[in-house]
Amino acid sequence: MIEIPKTYDPKEAEQNHYARWEESGYFAPEINKDPDAPVFTIVIPPPNVTGSLHMGHALQHTMMDVLTRYKRMAGFRTLWLPGMDHAGISTQVMVIRQLKKEGLTRHDLGREQFEARVWQWKQEHGGQILKQIRREGASVDWSRERFTMEESLSRAVREAFVRLW
Repeated sequence: MIEIPKTYDPKEAEQNHYARWEESGYFAPEINKDPDAPVFTIVIPPPNVTGSLHMGHALQHTMMDVLTRYKRMAGFRTLWLPGMDHAGISTQVMVIRQLKKEGLTRHDLGREQFEARVWQWKQEHGGQILKQIRREGASVDWSRERFTMEESLSRAVREAFVRLW
């Protein structure tokens, strides 16, 4: 006989389900095998690498998730694309504050070393937002996750700006 706990533990239940859904590819458009199915794509406005999500993000993600799941259930080949923005100025400020605690300035390091520190900061702190989006249970396709400083995205943005100009 299975004993049912007296209180619901969301950490226990939700993390196991979410990991299984992600590993099974349930959030990828390819889960719908119909090549003639209509297509629906939505992109998370990328949150900044510098912080954590707030209630506005949670509300926005909830609405986007409901819409995405509805489209999936309606037979669309659905892609909800996750990503994160580099937040260049904000990230630079965070690293400058870190250097100040060490008694250094960005000029003391020089451009290359400072840029390396910025990338190091992104690696150490940037994952927090993505963990929070996962914890929300968002049905995004993590296999297609993007970061705005990736070379392919930077190239695409430059091309779009040049064409628009």
